[in-house]
Amino acid sequence: MEFHAAASGTTSAAPAATLNRSGEVAHPLLKVSNLRKEYVTGRGRLVLFDGLSFTVSEGEMLAIVGESGAGKSTLLHILGALDGATSGDVYCATTHLNTLTTNQAASFRNREVGYVWQFHYLLPEFTAEENVAMPLLARGEARSTAFVKARKWLTEVELADRGDHRAGELSGGEQQRVSLARALVTEPKLLLADEPTGDLDGRTAEVVFKLVEKLHSEHRLTSVLVTHNLNLARRCSRVLRLTKGHMEELAPASV
Repeated sequence: MEFHAAASGTTSAAPAATLNRSGEVAHPLLKVSNLRKEYVTGRGRLVLFDGLSFTVSEGEMLAIVGESGAGKSTLLHILGALDGATSGDVYCATTHLNTLTTNQAASFRNREVGYVWQFHYLLPEFTAEENVAMPLLARGEARSTAFVKARKWLTEVELADRGDHRAGELSGGEQQRVSLARALVTEPKLLLADEPTGDLDGRTAEVVFKLVEKLHSEHRLTSVLVTHNLNLARRCSRVLRLTKGHMEELAPASV
């Protein structure tokens, strides 16, 4: 027995030309083709989405919107090699994510992808500086180098004076800015953000999102943002809506 959380199918449109980090005309960084994700449940197979195809060009800030349960977070996890698709293909530049072993996927995540979540997931026993340095230390980088880079990125998120504070000594907005620094300390090609302002009040959310916009522009990141906040989605260069298994491209101003 098969039942669908969403009907299959997709629509897509060619993205506008942007520039990459070298100032050259950008090419697709992410390529998604005929993506299907299903789960086996006690009632049969739950098809979350089927036939999704789209690209994300270097330098774009893409928002993915849609109702709760549409599969937005699952899709983001697949794009970042945290989860696998049932079928279909995902490429990040020349890396075919479907073919990665567990160790290769871990290395890919550490070197090529920065993650920001709705909750900051800072380790409470460590300082902000230590939390930011953690991805570098995990891959064997020298402590001296890792902490220099951590301090640089804390400065980038306007927290140069908070590096010796533990997570519990920081406000919610500061915690999320530390998590943003941690995501970018490895200088990844791709930033994936899942409801990055969802736990923040409106004023603090605006501060954090302005910082995301600033860093995206200055460092010519490629960013994919999942959000329920349509006001934030409108400020992205592209908007895709995931609904009933379809991926629809929307003009940001119409969201």
